[in-house]
Amino acid sequence: MKLSKAVSLKILSICEEKNISVNKLASICCLTQSTVQNLIAGKSKNPKMLTIIRICEGLEIPLQDFFDDELFQSIERED
Repeated sequence: MKLSKAVSLKILSICEEKNISVNKLASICCLTQSTVQNLIAGKSKNPKMLTIIRICEGLEIPLQDFFDDELFQSIERED
């Protein structure tokens, strides 16, 4: 699986788990709606670590918990 797809699926999973919309996620994490939408849509092929950190901080989850998912076990390079 490509990194962008794994990040997208993880974000959608967290939103569903916490019962929040993608727009609410952007607001909580102090990110623009377009940034979060690009992550979800897979348009951001190389998501910045700072963006993922902001998402984790906004959702009050450790960064380790974000990546501690089988989605990230076999990531394919996107270069």
